[in-house]
Amino acid sequence: MVNTQAFDLVVIGAGAAGLMCAMTAGARGRRVLLLEHTEKIGKKILISGGGRCNFTNLEIAPDRFLSANPHFCKSALSRYTQHDFIELVERHQIAYHEKTLGQLFCDGSSRQVVAMLEAECEAVGVEIRIDCRVTDVSRSDRFHITTTTEEIEAQAVVLATGSLSIPKMGATGFSHRIARQFGLGITETRPALVPFTFEGDDLTLMQDLRGVSLPCIARCDRAAFQEAMLFTHRGLSGPAILQASTYWREGMAIELDLLPGTNAAALLGEAKIERARSNPASVLAEHLPQRLAQALAEGSLRPGNMADQRGRDLEELGALLNGWRLKPSGTEGYAKAEVTLGGVDTAALSSKTMEAKAVPGLYVIGEAIDVTGWLGGYNFQWAWSSGWAAGMAA
Repeated sequence: MVNTQAFDLVVIGAGAAGLMCAMTAGARGRRVLLLEHTEKIGKKILISGGGRCNFTNLEIAPDRFLSANPHFCKSALSRYTQHDFIELVERHQIAYHEKTLGQLFCDGSSRQVVAMLEAECEAVGVEIRIDCRVTDVSRSDRFHITTTTEEIEAQAVVLATGSLSIPKMGATGFSHRIARQFGLGITETRPALVPFTFEGDDLTLMQDLRGVSLPCIARCDRAAFQEAMLFTHRGLSGPAILQASTYWREGMAIELDLLPGTNAAALLGEAKIERARSNPASVLAEHLPQRLAQALAEGSLRPGNMADQRGRDLEELGALLNGWRLKPSGTEGYAKAEVTLGGVDTAALSSKTMEAKAVPGLYVIGEAIDVTGWLGGYNFQWAWSSGWAAGMAA
C-alpha cells in the first residue's frame, strides 16, 4: 500500500530559489515540503564565489537581466530587494564584504548561507527531504507528486530545480519538462556565463598563453564589460568573457580592448621616437603581461628595436590592442556554464507571483524561468526575489 502525505505546498528543488520560497511560505503558516533529488541542499550555493558565495549585488537593476520580456523581473526585484537579503544575512551575523562592482561575498564560507536558509526553513516547520527524486507531477482537484519512495498531494507546487547548467552538480531539465507537460512554453535555452572556445591559429596562440590574465573591455552585440579575461587551453575565460558570452550567438565576433583607457597606437608611436633603442616586447610588457607582450610583438612586428619598426605596423598593432576582433568557434557548454539563458516563457507566468496563468497552483521560480542576470550576484538575487514572490503567494 502506497503511503500518501498531504501538504499545502511542495517545492521541488532545494537550491537558492527553492529554499527561499519554502521558508517564505512556511513563515505564512503553510505546511511545506521541500524535495531535493541530490544528497545535499544548496549545492550551487556551496560552490559559488570560489566557496564564499557572491550572494547578491549592491547595484541590482532590471537592465542587468536578460529575458524575452525585459519588464518581467521588475516586480519581484522591487518587492524583495538586495537590501532585504542583506538584512537577512546580517541578522544571522554572517560577515561579508564588497569585492568589486557591487559584488557581495561572505568573509567566511558559502556554507554559512546554506546553513542560514536551512535554519530559516526549520524555524517555520518546513520539511526537507534529500535524495528524493520526483518522477511525475499530475493534477486533478489537487496536485499529485510521485517520488521514488512515496505519493504526495498538495494544493500547490513550485518548480525550483534550476536549469541545465553544471549537470555534475545535479542540474537537469526537470522544471522545463514539467512546465511543458502543463502547457507552458519554453524559450530557446543555451549556455550562458560560459568560456569561449576557439580553433586554428587563434587557439594555438591562446594555448601558448594559457594562465595569463589581464584587465580588458570585452564587447559583444552592443554590450561591453570591463573586467578581467583569462587565456585557457581551450580559448578564453574570466569575468569579462563570461559576461560577453551571454550576448553572443554562433557566428558573431567579440572585440577585446586590452588597454582600456589608453590609445595604444599613440603609445607605440611615442615609444618609437622617445625610446628608439628599446625592444618592442619590453615596451609592451610595461602595460601587458610579459608572455602576452612577447607573443604580440613577435606576431605583429619585425625583429629589432622600436626605431626599426614601420609606422604602419605599429598602428596596426595599436588597433589590435584596442580592438582585437575574434570569432569564437563555440563555448564550453552547459558543463562550464554558470547559468542557462532562456527557460519557461514569462508570458505564461504572473510577474507578481510566478504562478502559471493557465494552471492555478503551479509556480516556477529561479533559473528555470527565462530571466538571466549578469555575473556578480545578480542570478542569486533573482533566485531570492522570485522565490520570495512565489512563497508569498503559494
